[in-house]
Amino acid sequence: MAEKKIPMRKCLGCNEMKPKRELIRAVKSPEGEISIDLTGKKSGRGAYICPDKACLRKARKGKRLEKALDTAIPDSVYDAMENELK
Repeated sequence: MAEKKIPMRKCLGCNEMKPKRELIRAVKSPEGEISIDLTGKKSGRGAYICPDKACLRKARKGKRLEKALDTAIPDSVYDAMENELK
């Protein structure tokens, strides 16, 4: 029996490929709203980041989430992501 393929995604902080389930997903909905998607099932454009504060800081400093989602991201979204990491 064939082994099930594990979906991989790249973290915007450390640029490492990791299993999708290990990462936190930020999603831009079709209406343009930015939110955190812990289920991985929300519709919209997604960007992934490790559940590690260092990766979040790198992505925030380099505006990598803004580039990936093609929109400005309010501090409240970053604060919510940081709270998820605690």
